[in-house]
Amino acid sequence: MDSSTRKRLSSITSKVIMALAGLFLVVFLVVHLGINLLLLADDGGRAFSAAAEFMGTNPVIRVFEVVLFGGFLLHMAFGVMVSFQNRASRPVRYQHKNRSETSPLSRYMFHSGIIVFIFLVLHFIDYYFIKIGLVAPPAGIAPHDFYHRSLVLFANKGYSGVYLISFLFLGFHLNHAVQAAFQTIGLNHSKYMDAIKVGSTLYAIVVAGGFMVIPFWFILFR
Repeated sequence: MDSSTRKRLSSITSKVIMALAGLFLVVFLVVHLGINLLLLADDGGRAFSAAAEFMGTNPVIRVFEVVLFGGFLLHMAFGVMVSFQNRASRPVRYQHKNRSETSPLSRYMFHSGIIVFIFLVLHFIDYYFIKIGLVAPPAGIAPHDFYHRSLVLFANKGYSGVYLISFLFLGFHLNHAVQAAFQTIGLNHSKYMDAIKVGSTLYAIVVAGGFMVIPFWFILFR
């Protein structure tokens, strides 16, 4: 096996791993959105707190929490790897031609991924790191009191603005990423690729829009 073949196989393997990890995260986002939307219930946080407690104490969920972190790390690591492999394999003289033939969603996947990653780091600091004791909770709020922690965060218009911008970029990222993931694992037949494109767009709108409803609701009605 020559070096070019090894590089091509390595690139394909990296893309498949990134795609599978990404599809796992796609499923997680739906679950996470469902729990977060409980913040909008007019029950003093009972439903949201019960769901958060279940997710934080159920042993099966705790195992999947480790899997989730692994999925994040794999997706990000192989995303960076694939991005650099694509740049290295692209001849300079074809740069402008490729740029014109590539959709904006595909062209800026790496950039939108970086923005989402920065938001995730802040999100972990505000929630998960407090839960596991790496970061001290705000005064008057218990480490596992995610409901009142959310009230404080979303009352801050600066935080809500960053949240909205981050999920706007996540929506663009998801729209192309879901399509690319199905193509990578071989589900790119003309019979159902149009359906995949429509489904990925609807998924991105529903998920990103659902998360963005939350800060809007807190700003307008709290």
